[in-house]
Amino acid sequence: MHGRVLVVAGSDCGGGAGIQADIKTITALDAYAMTAITAVTVQDSMGVHFVHPVPPATVAAQMACVLADIGAEAIKTGMLVDAPTIEAVCTVLEAQAGGMPVVVDPVMLAKGGAALLEATALHHLRRRLLPFAALITPNLPEAVALSGMDITDEASMRHAAVALRSLGMPAVLLKGGHLPGDEVVDVLATESGVTAFRAPRVVTRHTHGTGCTLASAIAAGLAQGMALERAVARAHAYVQAAIFSAPGFGGGHGPLNHAVTVDPARLAALG
Repeated sequence: MHGRVLVVAGSDCGGGAGIQADIKTITALDAYAMTAITAVTVQDSMGVHFVHPVPPATVAAQMACVLADIGAEAIKTGMLVDAPTIEAVCTVLEAQAGGMPVVVDPVMLAKGGAALLEATALHHLRRRLLPFAALITPNLPEAVALSGMDITDEASMRHAAVALRSLGMPAVLLKGGHLPGDEVVDVLATESGVTAFRAPRVVTRHTHGTGCTLASAIAAGLAQGMALERAVARAHAYVQAAIFSAPGFGGGHGPLNHAVTVDPARLAALG
């Protein structure tokens, strides 16, 4: 196991998204996961029923504690709740994470539509947190909110990804799962240009936590010393395999199979 990743995000008691998905993903990709929990949510495959924010000072203390002792090679942020939490996170990034790659998943809405970021915090996210990011991984609604642009096809995805880079990030991975079609296209914009990652659409409702999973998988790759494009390619393949082999749990948007990398033969040998 190599590569330490600190994840700053909310807890999903259903295990499909948030901190739980992050830990599973990072572990499945042979890296080490640490966490700073920003909120405790009550949710299942049907939706988010309640959100209890963690005090911002406690979020910052969790981050500072593990960075000072265990250390990290990469940081991933997910659900950040509100402006005070974003400010607390940025204070620690300034003090203890200089030069460390930060993957920002700008979580705004749950798959069922519940708000996971206060509307008043969007400006703070854009102006305060994004300058720390080595990569942001917005889905289409998040990219629309951040850029103010209409995104209706692959061409406008490419245009929006390039435009978002002008906010100060070295790279933007815009996820295209919300667009219709038999193929899902994600676009990665860097200073070298735009690269498309394509995959056949898996017809399933079991896609809860795909965004959390993808961002954490990329962060694991960066922590392990991978170049960005290679980390994105491995993460993309991992998410596709995890969707394809999803266990089918729950009556709504069920979880992925984060253990898709586990070797059943080696597991059986443990008895």
